[in-house]
Amino acid sequence: MTKSIRVFAPATVANIAAGFDVLGMAVHTPGDEVEITLNDSGIITLDLITGDEGKLPRDPEKNIVSAVVKLYLQKRNMSFGASISLHKKMPFGSGLGSSSASAVAGLVAINALMEQPWSRKDLLPLAMEGERLACGSAHADNVAPSLLGGVVLIRSYMPLDVVSLPVPKGVFISLVYPHVNVPTGEARKIIKPQVLLKDAITQWGNVGGIVAGFCLHDLDLIGRSMQDVIIEPIRAILIPHFYNMKQLAIENGAIGFSISGSGPTVFALSKSEAVAHDITQKLSDLLFKNGLKSDTFVSEINPIGAKIL
Repeated sequence: MTKSIRVFAPATVANIAAGFDVLGMAVHTPGDEVEITLNDSGIITLDLITGDEGKLPRDPEKNIVSAVVKLYLQKRNMSFGASISLHKKMPFGSGLGSSSASAVAGLVAINALMEQPWSRKDLLPLAMEGERLACGSAHADNVAPSLLGGVVLIRSYMPLDVVSLPVPKGVFISLVYPHVNVPTGEARKIIKPQVLLKDAITQWGNVGGIVAGFCLHDLDLIGRSMQDVIIEPIRAILIPHFYNMKQLAIENGAIGFSISGSGPTVFALSKSEAVAHDITQKLSDLLFKNGLKSDTFVSEINPIGAKIL
């Protein structure tokens, strides 16, 4: 038996400023690709990884892609073997959901090989287990948009309740990844376990404003609601020149600016592709003048998420 498939899963912008662990959106680029070939061996093998500079574990038990594929087959009581190739096409520890994209691509691939018995939402808890393996926390604000596409609200984790929000036209995302290391696990450890009530009230209002903005297709409402008074001030310390970049982006037409996931990638939203490209260039130039290289991407919101290639 030989059945093969290749799947692309996109990067994501988690939190969207105020929505820590409960909001996320998918982009078109960058992303990861996974190829799976089924066999009758009953063994999951990780035969090839490219683009990772040797950083990822080759042990199928420890690599996220092979681990979630094995979990999927176990959940369905199947004894197939699978040969897996992972092609990393996005940076590690970037705040763009690198581990999420790998897990999602693997799950969508194996589910498609099984002729789609499970919906994308059915796959979400398995993808979250991949996140737990990657960073110790089974959050869904990266894996959900990578799986489902668009903008996603995780209304509840227990029980899991995920809502896809409308995607307004004309929203462009500028992504700038400074070449500094901010491990997701470390970025989560520095977050305070308690917050002041006044800050919580501000944050609730802004999360509601972001959700309402997407539902109403009101980009200005989204922009003025992108104020994170709880997480951003702490994580900004880990990102060189963060507040200079934020000011520069707003001055050059961004409707909002914040940290993508745990960083160090930052993102800006704007109303035109030309403005989005201009912002990425100016932010990249600012970093370069201060001795830092960066990668930049411009994308609209990806409405479909992972796709079979």
